[in-house]
Amino acid sequence: MAHDAAPTVTRNDEKNRYEIHVDGAVAGYTLFTADGSGRTVMPHTKIDPAYKGHGLGSTLVADALADLARRGEEVVPQCPFVAGYLQNHDVPGLTVASPDAE
Repeated sequence: MAHDAAPTVTRNDEKNRYEIHVDGAVAGYTLFTADGSGRTVMPHTKIDPAYKGHGLGSTLVADALADLARRGEEVVPQCPFVAGYLQNHDVPGLTVASPDAE
């Protein structure tokens, strides 16, 4: 599937998720739950099947984690995709907590 515009990632606080948009459509999201004490749990990531295979999941998670790092949040990666991303990529300034430490 060809896309005209570069994907953009936005934070949607009403739905507690980061969304990736392609050509104006939501192509996927990663959920988050902030506990109010500086910890953010990331339980699930979903990319619409029509957009799979284009690296959108990695772009989405990279931008979401970079934003959480800027906010000073500690991330609890319950989502296997987020956990896998963190095993292979460094996110400057991000603090990661083990899902087992909740």
